[in-house]
Amino acid sequence: MENRPTRRTALMLGLSLAAVPAGLAISRYAPHADAAVGAVTATGLDDPAKKEIAMEIVCSAENSSLDWKAQYKYIEDIDDGRGYTAGIIGFCSGTGDMLDLVELYTDRKPGNVLAKYLPALRKVNGSDSHKGLDPNYTKDWKTAAKDTAFQGCQNDERDRVYFNPAVAQGKSDGVRTLGQFCYYDAIVMHGPGNDSTSFGGIRKRALGKAKPPSQGGNETTWLNAFLDARVWAMKQEEAHSDTSRVDTAQRVFLKNGNFNLDTPLDWKVYGDPYHIS
Repeated sequence: MENRPTRRTALMLGLSLAAVPAGLAISRYAPHADAAVGAVTATGLDDPAKKEIAMEIVCSAENSSLDWKAQYKYIEDIDDGRGYTAGIIGFCSGTGDMLDLVELYTDRKPGNVLAKYLPALRKVNGSDSHKGLDPNYTKDWKTAAKDTAFQGCQNDERDRVYFNPAVAQGKSDGVRTLGQFCYYDAIVMHGPGNDSTSFGGIRKRALGKAKPPSQGGNETTWLNAFLDARVWAMKQEEAHSDTSRVDTAQRVFLKNGNFNLDTPLDWKVYGDPYHIS
């Protein structure tokens, strides 16, 4: 994990999900958040097989691996100003989503090994401080990661904050599986807010150049505009200045016209090749 790239603009407290169609936000206390939208037939990235592909592609960029399920136990400070980064989607002690995760875990399983850190997590939120977390937080996180209840919480928070909003917005914009994945990867890295370098701001920048299919636009033109806006946002922060997860992955799928993310898939991230059969 030493080579894990730095990632994601801070997901600050109070960031809005206004870009997501109304009514699709899921309570963080609802178990298995993806089930809450189960009444909608899977027609894109929320198809279980496509979702697995999405998890693997994101993991290739976030963890230099396709084995996303091995990341529940991952935790380290990657010196990006966000404190500890951990778990399957890079929950951060400095950006609020790690706090939400541990609160959810404690709500579902009071007295768990991480519950005692809640006061410290509240205090360090918004900073890169480890005060009240060291020296045993990383060890206790890895212990918690063996608990299927904690794994379920990680899955549900990933879906509530990142995956479900991305898929919902993608369907609202009329883009297929690839476009929904482009949205998801952007929300993972940049957060779901509306400032210029968060997902809402990226989408707004793209809207200045093209229209999504739901507004009569061409899907390829729209996704290229979205990816252009994404690259701009990435280059605003040194930690994200390597744009290969767009240039040699998502652009490749788009150039090939693979709107449904059909396998086999071949791509590169940070120069490393990956393949899904």
